[in-house]
Amino acid sequence: MSDIISALASDPMLTGYAQDYAQRKVKLVAQFLAPTVEVPELEFQYKIYDSKTRYRRVNTKRPVGGRATRIGFTADDEERTLKPRALDFPMDKLEGKNAKKMMNLARYGVRLVADAASLDHEADVLEKAQLRATANTPINQNFTSESVDPVDVIEEQLLEMKKVARNGADVKILWGTTAFRRFKNNKNVRAQFNGTKGGHKVPTLEDVRKMFMLEPEMMISDIVLDSAPEGKDPNIDFIMTNQIWIFASNSDANTMDPSFMKTFRLEGEWMKPGEYESEDRRDKVLKLDWVGEPEVTNTAAIKQINANAA
Repeated sequence: MSDIISALASDPMLTGYAQDYAQRKVKLVAQFLAPTVEVPELEFQYKIYDSKTRYRRVNTKRPVGGRATRIGFTADDEERTLKPRALDFPMDKLEGKNAKKMMNLARYGVRLVADAASLDHEADVLEKAQLRATANTPINQNFTSESVDPVDVIEEQLLEMKKVARNGADVKILWGTTAFRRFKNNKNVRAQFNGTKGGHKVPTLEDVRKMFMLEPEMMISDIVLDSAPEGKDPNIDFIMTNQIWIFASNSDANTMDPSFMKTFRLEGEWMKPGEYESEDRRDKVLKLDWVGEPEVTNTAAIKQINANAA
C-alpha cells in the first residue's frame, strides 16, 4: 500500500492534474488585480516603481557598429525569495482500495486544497491592495448627492492613472459592492439609462464600462470576510464596500512592467504533490506544495475613491 501511494504522489498524471486545476481555480478578482508572473527561480529580481522611480520607454535604436540597449536588472532593483506554501490532505481508510480508487481520492484532495488555496490567495491580494490604496490618500465623494456626477469623478482619475502607467499598462476599475450600488443609483447616472417611456434600465458592468472615454476593464469584488475571532459570533462583511479602485495592470504582466500588483510564482510549480507518513504511522498524507507571493510593484499605480453616502 505504501509503495502505491509513493508511486501515486510522483505520478506525472497527478502532477499535471494538480498544476492544471490550481491554475484554473485562481479567482478572477485576484488575477484581475495581481496577475500571475512566472519566474525561473526562487530568488529573483523585479522592477518596483513609485512616484519618483517611473516606468520609462526604452530606446530600441542601435547605431551601425554600436551596441543595443540592454534591459535587465541592477543592484538597485528589488530582490525577492519566494515563500513556500503548503496544505496537506490525509489519505486514510485505504484498505481495499485499488490504484484507480486511490488516484480518485488523490484528485479529490487536490481539488479541496486548490479551492482553499485560491480563497486564501484572493483575500491576501485584496488585503495588500487595500493597505496601499488607503496609504495613497483616497478621494471622498458623496455619490448619493444630485450635485455629484460619479462618471466625471471617476473619469478624471482614470485619465490621471493613464499618466502614471505611461503607456506601460492598462487602466482598470475594481468596484466594491456598495460603491457600485451607489453609482448606479445616483440620479445623474440613472438619467443616462431612463427609457423614452419612463422606464428605467438597470445598468450592467458592460453598460457602465461604455460610459467612460477609455472603456476600462472592470469587475466587482464580492469577497466576504469573517473578522470575528474563533469561538465568537460571526462578523461577516465584504472586503470591499464603498471603495472604488482605479489601478494600472497588464493582463500579461512581467517582472518589468508598471502594473500595480503582481503575483510571482515559480514557473511550472503551481502545485506539486508528494507524500509522507502520518505521525502515528497509520496513514499516508498527500502533501501539496507551491510557492507564490502577491506583491505591490508600483505604489503610485492605484487610486481609491470612497463612494460615500454623505
